[in-house]
Amino acid sequence: MTDAAREPAFVTHVLGIVESIPPGRVMTYGDVAAVLGSRGARLVGQIMARHGADLPWWRVIRAGGHPPIGHEERALPRYRAEGTPLKTGPHGYRVDYTAARWSPA
Repeated sequence: MTDAAREPAFVTHVLGIVESIPPGRVMTYGDVAAVLGSRGARLVGQIMARHGADLPWWRVIRAGGHPPIGHEERALPRYRAEGTPLKTGPHGYRVDYTAARWSPA
């Protein structure tokens, strides 16, 4: 993990942003990083993997609208319950990122 990921303030900021994402809306890992003035999408992913279990982790998606790797089946019922716009296709589903994208004010 990088030095920034070990900084308690950075971790706290990432988790705070994730916690603030409203139901039915999403941000990408890169979106979260950009809000913090970083280009560290992977770093955000590392922080979520270590600290995000009690947060709405399904609201942070990969580029292209794909849910977190390995959590596609666990995320789908949450998206449906929250009314998150989805697109389905021959290879499964993804979040309609254009319709569901959220950015903190």
